[in-house]
Amino acid sequence: MKKYYIVNLALPIILTLISLAYIFSREEPIKLGLDLKGGVLLTLGVDIEKAIESNIEKSALMIKDVLERTKIDVDEVKVKDNSITIKVLISNEVDKAISEIEKMGIYIIKREGGNEISIFLSNKEIERIKKNTIDQVLSVIKNRIDQFGVAEVDIRKAGEDKIIIALPGLKNPERALNIIGKTARLEFRLLDEEHNVNSLSNSSIPEGSEILYGRVVDRKTKREIKVPYLVKKDVLLTGEHIVDARVMVDSMRNEPYVALQFDPIGAKIFEKITSENVGRRLAIILDNVVYSAPVIREPITGGRASITGSFSYEEAHDLAIVLRAGTLPAPVTVLEMRTIGPSLGEDSIKTGIKATIVGVTLVYIFMAIYYQLAGFLADLSMVSCLLIILGAMSAFGATLTLPGIAGLALTTAMALDSNVIIFERIREELRLGRTIRNAIDAGFSRATITVLDTHITTLISSLILFEYGTGPVKGFAVTMGIGLIASLITSILLTRGLIEVVISTFKLKKLPI
Repeated sequence: MKKYYIVNLALPIILTLISLAYIFSREEPIKLGLDLKGGVLLTLGVDIEKAIESNIEKSALMIKDVLERTKIDVDEVKVKDNSITIKVLISNEVDKAISEIEKMGIYIIKREGGNEISIFLSNKEIERIKKNTIDQVLSVIKNRIDQFGVAEVDIRKAGEDKIIIALPGLKNPERALNIIGKTARLEFRLLDEEHNVNSLSNSSIPEGSEILYGRVVDRKTKREIKVPYLVKKDVLLTGEHIVDARVMVDSMRNEPYVALQFDPIGAKIFEKITSENVGRRLAIILDNVVYSAPVIREPITGGRASITGSFSYEEAHDLAIVLRAGTLPAPVTVLEMRTIGPSLGEDSIKTGIKATIVGVTLVYIFMAIYYQLAGFLADLSMVSCLLIILGAMSAFGATLTLPGIAGLALTTAMALDSNVIIFERIREELRLGRTIRNAIDAGFSRATITVLDTHITTLISSLILFEYGTGPVKGFAVTMGIGLIASLITSILLTRGLIEVVISTFKLKKLPI
């Protein structure tokens, strides 16, 4: 036997042994997808319009700041119907104001009568906001789910304003929904202590203030009570500057609270807020709910704050998760939720595995009968192919889905098809009277080009399916892609190596094929 073929034989055998090691060393050798393991499939709708409105409000503040820094006197800045209206006090400064706004390069500016300027977001900027909103929502939700501890999550876009999330093996969908959907907009605002909130009606709320509610749980009755707060509308600091949020326990009250750590910018802003408002109450608001409103006793340095409230340790833990993972740039709503039971997954696994085993076994029997010894050796090669596929999926953490099982069966069939092409070529060479060695050399060398061609074109197809397909299609593409590479290694290298070993060991003058 040529040394060259000993090397060829070594590669697939080493890969097979490594695959077996991966499979048997792991508690869960192959990760199962939603269709096999059961779980929850969510369709979320993203309120893109709300994100655009939020960006316009931020733009209004930014424009006002730019004009003030350039010494342009502004009477008022109003936001209405996705536009910003600015009134400049001095007529001669209107053109200067327009020039300063144009430098920002993202607005369409229209001069109205008098000293008023109307400002709109450009179409390019709106498209950028839409894209960034969806991308940020995807990122934030993924971070939240990762910290929640759900594995094998599939999150993907669906159209311009929808997101589909597959959560395999999820046991507590309601809690996960609460974490995923929470906007988690954290705001620090001052209370309006000049007016008594209990004596106000909706029509008598002072301009620049609004009524928000907090919740207090009675320790004895466990009854939740809503408490009204009159809060200034001006947002002094948001959760965008949070770098860490973790659950701590108050040693005095034995109650959990969330400790916050701001970045350097947030720390400076928080220090300024607390320095300028000693003796006043600062409301900590999350999604328009007042969690606490402590009195500022002294300037707070170091960028640390805390959120206290009547919540359990689990609620505090979930709150810390959403604050760490980041704020959703727009509200999301659950459009559809489908629960797939594990029993359905088990049935799918049993049916899929049974179909694969039956199909593969029948093909193996056919190969052994029709191609005799060569067919039997090809069967051994295909067993190695299957093990390499499963080992690679285990090593790379790929998820096996029901379409993936179909891809596994298809790949095995293609691998056997490669051997059929090679064996038929060897038969032709033997009919022409060539010796067994020459027939094998010619059969493998000439058929290899055809095998490579079919495998490469199919591999390109699987890459396209992986790039543009959805979850189940991706599962099929991953399995087929790994299988095609394993098929090339086993059908070209291992099968020939086994044939060479048998011929050399038993000194065969004729190959049963």
